[in-house]
Amino acid sequence: MTARRPARRRPARRPGRSRKQQESQLVTAAVVTVAAVGLIVVIVNWLLVHWWILLVVLVLSVVAGVGWWQQRAQRREWERVQQRALRYGLAQIDALTHERFEFAIRDLMHRDGCADALRVGGRGDLGADVKATDPHGRRWVIQCKHRRRGDRGSAVGTPDLQTLNGTGRPVHKGDVIVLVTNGRISNPGRDFARQQRLHLVDRRVLAQWAAGSRPLWELLPMIPPPRKPTALP
Repeated sequence: MTARRPARRRPARRPGRSRKQQESQLVTAAVVTVAAVGLIVVIVNWLLVHWWILLVVLVLSVVAGVGWWQQRAQRREWERVQQRALRYGLAQIDALTHERFEFAIRDLMHRDGCADALRVGGRGDLGADVKATDPHGRRWVIQCKHRRRGDRGSAVGTPDLQTLNGTGRPVHKGDVIVLVTNGRISNPGRDFARQQRLHLVDRRVLAQWAAGSRPLWELLPMIPPPRKPTALP
């Protein structure tokens, strides 16, 4: 009988190896933690010295947030306008304030397909209360004249049209320059408008337009031909 060879003993694991690995990992974690804390301290100290940068970032963030909120609110408003298939009666228009009248004209332009219709009226508006680009690429510059008493109020005269004429094309780069009123337009004012190629939307035309029958460019004579769309200034 052959004698069995004694089985080889496996070398015993050194108990210190795993402990060294753990210690190494702890040292690495400690170094990373110290470095991170140091970096945070450096950043905090830098911001304390340059606090104005933090203020600028905060202001810009607030402005961006407000701009985003306004765009979202305006988009929702446009959607509501489209859903309502917006229409106004003359009694409703007469009851508006001048500011709300400008917004109503803006909404009517948007209803008819002017996606960028914008109310710009106020101090320093240089004769423009509403700007818009129609689906045919034409830029519209509109001045609004609201009369609380409708056609019983004072007539819109030549001075208002002269202001519009002086800025509509040279300043606002408009293709179609329009004065809209829920009241009357004087005869001299009408003569001046014809001479200067201004378009007038009086109470009668406004009633047709606001009722939703047709877009404004189908109700006015001698509208310029379509052009390639460009962004409003």
